[in-house]
Amino acid sequence: MLFDMDHKPSVLTEKYEVGRLLGQGTFAKVYYGRSIGTNQSVAIKVIDKDKIVRVGLVDQIKREISIMRIVRHPNIVHLYEVMATKSKIYFVMEYAKGGELFNKVSKGKLKEDVARKYFHQLINAVDFCHSRGVYHRDIKPENLLLDENENLKISDFGLSALADCKRQDGLLHTTCGTPAYVAPEVINRKGYDGEKADIWSCGVVLYVLLAGYLPFHDSNLMEMYRKIGKAEFRCPHWFPPDVRRLLFKILDPNPSTRISISKIRESAWFRKGLNPKPNKNETESKEVASHDAGASGPQESSSIAAEVKQELVQLPNLNAFDIISLSAGFDLSGFFGENPQKREARFTSKQPASIIISKLEQIAKFLRLKVMKKDGGLLKLEGLKEGRKGIMSIDAEIFQITPTFHLVEMKKSNGDTFEYQKMLKENIRPALRDIVWVWQGDQQQLLQQQQEQPQQQDQQPEQQSQQQPPQEQQQLQQQEQ
Repeated sequence: MLFDMDHKPSVLTEKYEVGRLLGQGTFAKVYYGRSIGTNQSVAIKVIDKDKIVRVGLVDQIKREISIMRIVRHPNIVHLYEVMATKSKIYFVMEYAKGGELFNKVSKGKLKEDVARKYFHQLINAVDFCHSRGVYHRDIKPENLLLDENENLKISDFGLSALADCKRQDGLLHTTCGTPAYVAPEVINRKGYDGEKADIWSCGVVLYVLLAGYLPFHDSNLMEMYRKIGKAEFRCPHWFPPDVRRLLFKILDPNPSTRISISKIRESAWFRKGLNPKPNKNETESKEVASHDAGASGPQESSSIAAEVKQELVQLPNLNAFDIISLSAGFDLSGFFGENPQKREARFTSKQPASIIISKLEQIAKFLRLKVMKKDGGLLKLEGLKEGRKGIMSIDAEIFQITPTFHLVEMKKSNGDTFEYQKMLKENIRPALRDIVWVWQGDQQQLLQQQQEQPQQQDQQPEQQSQQQPPQEQQQLQQQEQ
């Protein structure tokens, strides 16, 4: 590790070149870095260990690391790795080339479409954090960075709280954040809901993006707190009516009546910018379910049934090598990144393909998903509403092992893995119970249980035989007496 005159390493663990200073705070400095192996640009946050120990921030740094590992999202700064020496801690993070959103806003208000784009990305990222039990508690333009493609990235989770930080009343009690962006209930110090407090801060950010200045501002801090407590603010004349309505619902001083993120998504102003373009797979596939509420009508159901009959002979067949490669014991995909169990689920069924497809269609109707038909026994189940990571999309592919035996592979092709796992566990698996012979993974557990039972039974006679000698010894002693 080499050091220069600024006491920073010029090469870090032979992996990263450390360059110019990007910014600094009380306890840390952030430098531009470059991966020597991949040439990828990174940001390296260098924290002084002695300083954080002196002021008692060790637990806060540990919490920041654990939180950044939980919240992996396209609109959140990615933490690549953490390294440490005797005197320093190094966070190697995603480099946001565009800098702080604050720098853009400081030059004046943004165009409505640009502000809406950033607000969409902010709400998506904050909602994702909340789904993982993480509350940021310091949302402001200085902590919102932009990448080279002008996409927003939330940073600085140093003041974030986890759900397990709540007291017995279910509320957070640590007052933190930047005064102008803090919710009234945080200032009052009576305990607050981290989710509701973050929503308020998002509302202040939205106002700043559209106005170019703060909704609550006063040279006297106590007077500013008074304005925040009563939500005293005025919208500029250029604010459209629908954004005014949304802001008054977000900047509601009463957290119990403040709008939720799901309702923000449904608001007229928020939905204006949501016109997802159909991807290539969708345009090539043939839609067979109704677009309203994801329900299939009688005509759609009959058309699916007709197409199923025609395509039964076209189902892909699995040979011995295919079956071995799908076996849990021979699965090599763990060597190449994410655990496949998070994205895929497989089951075998003794039912014909027509019954399997019919069952999948029923499940889609119940879950308000639309069914997209593809060639070769592949069905695509797709949500109608935007989730935390886009629209949920699940591919279900049917393979014929024998004429009376089928394997079905279900895989998340888009959307949030956490939402997919929850849907699979709570809805899809229970609904498929009557047609499933066995789920992959369950069979392995069953075999282990069957192997353990004989071992337990074998142990019982051994225990009895161990207990016999003392009894026999007593009988002999009685005879001798």
